[in-house]
Amino acid sequence: MTYFIGIDVGTGSARAGLFDTDGRLLASARRPIAIWHAPGDQVEQSSRDIWRAVTESVREAVASAAVDPGAIAGIGFDATCSLVAVGRDGAPVAVGPSGDPERDIIVWMDHRALDQTRRINDTRHPVLAYVGGQVSPEMETPKLLWLAETMPESFAAAEHFFDLSDWLTFRATGSLDRSICTLTCKWTYLAHERRWDEGFFRQIGLGVLADEGFRRIGTRVVEPGTPLGQGLTAAAAAELGLRPGIAVGAALIDAHAGGVGSIGARDTDGKATDPTRQLGYIFGTSACAMASTRAPSFVPGVWGPYYAAMLPGLWLNEGGQSAAGAAIDHLVTLHPATPSARQEAARRGLPLFALLEERITALAPTADAVARLAAALHVVPEFLGNRAPNADPDARATIVGLGMDEDLDSLARLYLAGLSGLGYGARQIVDALAGEGAVIETIVISGGAGQSELVRHILADATGLAVAIPETAEPVLLGAAMLGAVAAGAFPDTLAAIDRMSRLSARYLPSGGMASRIHAAKYDIFLDLQRAEARARSMMQAAAD
Repeated sequence: MTYFIGIDVGTGSARAGLFDTDGRLLASARRPIAIWHAPGDQVEQSSRDIWRAVTESVREAVASAAVDPGAIAGIGFDATCSLVAVGRDGAPVAVGPSGDPERDIIVWMDHRALDQTRRINDTRHPVLAYVGGQVSPEMETPKLLWLAETMPESFAAAEHFFDLSDWLTFRATGSLDRSICTLTCKWTYLAHERRWDEGFFRQIGLGVLADEGFRRIGTRVVEPGTPLGQGLTAAAAAELGLRPGIAVGAALIDAHAGGVGSIGARDTDGKATDPTRQLGYIFGTSACAMASTRAPSFVPGVWGPYYAAMLPGLWLNEGGQSAAGAAIDHLVTLHPATPSARQEAARRGLPLFALLEERITALAPTADAVARLAAALHVVPEFLGNRAPNADPDARATIVGLGMDEDLDSLARLYLAGLSGLGYGARQIVDALAGEGAVIETIVISGGAGQSELVRHILADATGLAVAIPETAEPVLLGAAMLGAVAAGAFPDTLAAIDRMSRLSARYLPSGGMASRIHAAKYDIFLDLQRAEARARSMMQAAAD
């Protein structure tokens, strides 16, 4: 047998999974990673800490599977779209006011570069058409500009800037090759033309990168799954407990690995599915919505179109919510019943959300009853802004209909209203895509929150679309493992790997009837509340000027 390892670095942990050629997960392991929060929405991590977590996870997964390391043919990585600054001889470079070089990563969710983001967007440069019209503070060019302006010593000391997943392949192989996924989606690389736009970098204040021929951010750009260097270096192999020379594939962003591990999978009847009619919805700390098209589709407020950034030969549009799982976590902390509910959940050995879902099921045994349960409570859970389709990082959450109840039932209703709000955000993205000709028929959900039966039903009812579930419980890890399989030559490309290694296990259809009517009305209210919140900000800004 031949095996492949998928390695995923998320916001809070690093994970490794061992898969066979049919895409079956044999074992997985996880380790937490450190994260630092500072005033001004600054969020940082450590590349050394992340690599430690990666090596420990790989060693445990291989040991748990009882697989001979010599049978492992390929490794693939994915990670959050965080910025890593690397100095001479691979040394870490400080990226924040702490001055600590161990804190060498600006995390994806860091919003320190809001001013730089606005100035970049004010240029209205043609490059911006390929990121939905506007860059986000979660992307790398605003962060690079912030470093150049605020910490020029660190900017100058960095010999290389990497997206985190590209840093992982660099650390594993020594290769400076970058993935077309990372550079196109987060760095404004024009994949369809295979070039950087020098004029753009000069206009926004990063002309020094153009003067250097872009050597610090990537001169060789390859498709995901391309074998890198001579494979796993001897040093990295010793740390991972593997043999040197194992093929390592060019990486993906974590959400995009989830897309590869779920979109285009064979259906429950074994038939091939059309990835251009599916929306990959990766529901974790944030939520990413991935749609593939055969021709470029320019959707205002939705990132892309990106050529070959996820699947070969297809264009990608990427929407999503800056806070999804994190938004629900924050939402429930606002309710006075949460501390006692956490205690009860802990006493019973349940996660808090499992306790709430159990209560919702008891209160509302049918789809109509579930819709009625939170019909009078409306939540726009945009605590960290609107990523798509409004591209408004200043947007904030709105809650309407909240009373003074302090019991568990009231908390369950708030949780349900928050989930519904996320569903309406997904519907808003689907509607925006459809307006530009990208018609979605099925949402393929993955990520930790996607394991919930309630979440699946709410997403189907809130969007009015079928929701499909991947057979594997770990589609992100599977997508990463596919990169290793392609790099090892087991498949000619990721589409062929998907056809062999990925399958759907179930479908959830919209409930129809009263439930659909209630969700349609609540969706209209959701849009009204978004507009009201934006108008309130505008009015207060005008009053303060």
